[in-house]
Amino acid sequence: MGSWLVQSLAVRGTIASLRSELSGIGRTRAETSWDLSGITKLDHFGAQFFWNFWGKKRPDQLTLGPRQEEFFDRLFHVGAIRLQGPEKLSFAWIRALGAGQIRFIEHLGSFIGILGQLVLDLGRLFRNLRLGPWREISANVFRAGAQAVGITALVGFLIGVVLSYLSAEQLRSFGADVYLVNILGMAIIRELGPVLAAILVAGRSGSSITAQIGVMRVTEELDALLVMGIPHGFRLILPRVIGLAIAMPLLVIWTDALALIGGMVAAQFSLGLSFTYFFNALPDAVSLPNLWLGVGKGVVFGVLIALIACHFGFRIQPNTASLGEGTTSSVVTAITVVILADAVFAVVFKNVGF
Repeated sequence: MGSWLVQSLAVRGTIASLRSELSGIGRTRAETSWDLSGITKLDHFGAQFFWNFWGKKRPDQLTLGPRQEEFFDRLFHVGAIRLQGPEKLSFAWIRALGAGQIRFIEHLGSFIGILGQLVLDLGRLFRNLRLGPWREISANVFRAGAQAVGITALVGFLIGVVLSYLSAEQLRSFGADVYLVNILGMAIIRELGPVLAAILVAGRSGSSITAQIGVMRVTEELDALLVMGIPHGFRLILPRVIGLAIAMPLLVIWTDALALIGGMVAAQFSLGLSFTYFFNALPDAVSLPNLWLGVGKGVVFGVLIALIACHFGFRIQPNTASLGEGTTSSVVTAITVVILADAVFAVVFKNVGF
């Protein structure tokens, strides 16, 4: 019967001619006997041809040659698994829910472990400040803070302009133009400034931290650090957390300032409020505790973003697909946690600054 390999059967017209030759043979007749022992060479493609012709089940009378049994056994078991699939589909959502809970618990446990290691590393740093990773800390402050000044200034200014124009249209209809300073001051300094800066830093610096640690995993630099006796927490996590904790409050103040300037410019054109009036009315409209609350949010947001970025960075596997997925998950999780933390701040400090 010759060779039934994919190279032979793939020739144009071969499969069609075989089907026409076998079309006269009854597929379900019990007296039909099949003898494949004369086939000199058989692979999965040839076995699949026979299996499909038999209606995906063995005929009653079948003779196989050496090493042919494994092909049809594998096809039989694969067919059995597929037949069981529809019975389990109704419970797929339960499995997905359980798998999601397990992943959440794993992430939470790993995050708590990183947080505990950070506390230990901070204790080690305070015991011997001279041996601290100050160069790495300053580098992270520069990358997360100084290099983000441009984008935060642009976005903050535009947000201030938009918010001022929208508020001015509503206040003009009630004759309450002077209260524009109150709305802009409270909204920007207390809420929008910290959240906006945190989202920008999470997308910019958070993804960068995750990608850096992930690349170190891919290139086996993390393993090399352990071999040299350099702890990951003290040299990789601690500098990034301290760097973002320092840079974020400064970025919050910078974003607040540019957003207020944008609001002042829009108020000048839309309502005719002068810059002098805006500067004089702002301290009375927004009390000092609101500014400290916004700065405190910046510190907390910076620490959370750095910890989440490091957490996902260390979970990246040594392949490029995991690197992309881990970076995306890091940014999405950081932004979500920042918004949740801001909601907690709003509830806990609802009576502060009013």
